[in-house]
Amino acid sequence: MRSNFRDTREQHRINERIRVPEVRLVGDNVEQGIYPTKEALRIAEEKELDLVEISPTAVPPVCRIIDYQKFLYQQKKKQKEQKAKAVKIVVKEIRFGPQTDDHDYNFKLKHAKSFLEEGAKVKAYVFFRGRSILFKEQGEVLLLRFANDLEDYARVEQLPVLEGKRMIIMLTPKKQNPAKKEQRPE
Repeated sequence: MRSNFRDTREQHRINERIRVPEVRLVGDNVEQGIYPTKEALRIAEEKELDLVEISPTAVPPVCRIIDYQKFLYQQKKKQKEQKAKAVKIVVKEIRFGPQTDDHDYNFKLKHAKSFLEEGAKVKAYVFFRGRSILFKEQGEVLLLRFANDLEDYARVEQLPVLEGKRMIIMLTPKKQNPAKKEQRPE
C-alpha cells in the first residue's frame, strides 16, 4: 500500500519527499539502525508500506516504516480521546427577579447547591424589567445573600455587576478535599 502524497498540508514527510542522505529507522517490522534514504525507501517498498519521517529535527532524522493512512487514523483517534478526557466547564444559570420571595429563593438555592456539588459553575442574575431597574440595590442585596448562603459550596468568582438589565454574580464550586473526608471518624 505504498502511496505518494503531494499534499503540502500533511504534517509528516513521506517516501520521496524525504530529502536527506541518511535516516534512522525505528519500528517493530524493521531492523533498527541508520540507513541511506534510498535503502530505507527500498525496504518500505518491499513491505508495501510507507517511509514516514517521525522526528525531522533529529540527526539523522528518525523514520518509521508504517501504513501512513493507518498512522493518521490512530493519531486522530488519540486526539479525540484526549479531547473527551479534557475537563468541560459547565455553567448553570439561575434567574431571579428583584422581588423574589423566600420560597422561590430557597428553591433556587437548593438547585444551585446541587449544581455546585456536580462541579458546575453557577451564574446567578437578577433580571430587571421596565422600571424595576430602580431596585438595583435590592437586586445586589439578593445576590450577595445568595453568595453568602452558598459559601460552604462555592466561592465568588465575580461580585455583582450590572450589565444592561441584568445584575450578574459568578460562583465557582469549592474543591472537595479528599483528605478531609478520610479523616472523619467512623
